[in-house]
This record gives sequence, C-alpha cells and structure tokens, in this order.
Amino acid sequence: MTGTLERTLAARTRDFLELHERIRCIEDEQARDALLEELQHPSRPYIVSFVNAHAANLGWDTPSMLESLLRSDLLLRDGIGVKLGLKAFGRPHGLNMNGTDFIPKIARAYKGRRAALFGTRAPWLETARQKLEAEGLVVTACHEGFSPPETYLRLATETKPELIILAMGMPKQEDIAVRLREQLSHPVLIVNGGAILDFLGGKVTRAPELMRNTGLEWVYRLYLEPKRLARRYLLGIPVFFSHVAMTRLAGPRGARDRQGAP
Repeated sequence: MTGTLERTLAARTRDFLELHERIRCIEDEQARDALLEELQHPSRPYIVSFVNAHAANLGWDTPSMLESLLRSDLLLRDGIGVKLGLKAFGRPHGLNMNGTDFIPKIARAYKGRRAALFGTRAPWLETARQKLEAEGLVVTACHEGFSPPETYLRLATETKPELIILAMGMPKQEDIAVRLREQLSHPVLIVNGGAILDFLGGKVTRAPELMRNTGLEWVYRLYLEPKRLARRYLLGIPVFFSHVAMTRLAGPRGARDRQGAP
C-alpha cells in the first residue's frame, strides 16, 4: 500500500511539474501582441487554455482534466498563484495572461470573422453575444453551456466557425475543446474561456483596476460570490501551494536533501 501511494504521489508531482513547464511565458506587451497576431492564423484546430491555481488543483485530483490541459496547443498563465509556483520551480512567469483580459483582445482581432459562443445561460449569453457582435464578430452559433458535448460538436461542424469560445467551466470545457479538435478539420481557434461570457454578459463585474493590477481580483470575486468561490480560494490556494511544495520535495533537489547529500 505504501509503495502504491508513493508511486501515485510521484506521478502527480511529475505531472504537476510538467503542467507548469508547458506554460508559455509571454515576457512583455510586445510578445503578447506577437502572440495575438499568431493566434489569428491557425492552420488547423488549435486549443488555447489558461492555467490558474484552480485548474492546477483539478489536474492534480482529476487525471482526465490534466490530460485535457496537456493536450492543449498553448497554455497561458492566469493569476498570481501560478506566478509564484513558476518562481518556485525556477521557471519564467512573464505577464499575467488571464483570459478575462486576453480573450476580448482575441475577439477584437477576429473582427469580421465567424465565431461560436458556447457557455453560460440566458440572459447573459445573449448580452455577451450582442456585445461581441457590436465589436465586429460574426456569431454563427450561440448555445448555453449545459448541454451534452455532442450539441457543441454538431453546431461547430455545421457552422464552421473560425473562433470558438468555450465558457462552461472546468473540466467540461477542456474536454469539449479536445473533442472539437478531433472532429473539426478546418482551421479554428478554440479558446477555453471559463467565466468570460459571464463577464461580458454582465453577470459578474470586474474588480477595480487597482485590485486587478496587484493580483487581488480574486478577493473581489470572493466578496461577490462567497458561497461558490470560498472553497476554491480559501481552501484551494493553500492546497495549490502544498502541491508546489510536494513537487519540489519530490524533485531531484528534494531527493538529494532527503538523502543528506551536499
């Protein structure tokens, strides 16, 4: 039993480290703009996902979630927790590329092009659609985020959008993103957007700019939605850092320390 637990822990720490190593560091605004240009020209179905502390915790506990994240074509850092985790692993962290700020930039870059919005529910979905259409997106498919995966696969196949925004929460959106990539054959950017349509639709408001710039937007969101987010933030953040600590101890340096090596 002890051996099985040790092997399980070893696998989890290895995968947790791989997840952080796969995050692409966007060093500055120039690199961000270059990435935005790159994402406008996918040659095939291409998945963009965002890694925050909650996503990393889900990946630790749920192998299917981790697999979906690692099958993304591009992983971006979201939040101060992962920034500190990357620092602990000696990795560059770059800009905070949270989806709430970056996905609207992607949407504006796709002005005049076909898009599908899958997530949240009425009336916020329709409000988000109207806002994005006013900024130039041509929304050819729009559906709430509580249907079976086959619904989104069918809609995407029928309408052939150039941009798909999935905003149905983890891990459902990450699973559907992989299924979409496997089924679709035309070039399309598939973005795992979390609560982005809730923000655009007015269901959730953004924190004041000072809180966003200092990495404290999570405090504002906790204030707005304490019942839904208390477990994620008040328990999830310490759990995330415990995973960082275990991963560091399980690595080569940790092994040398346990053996008393210099």
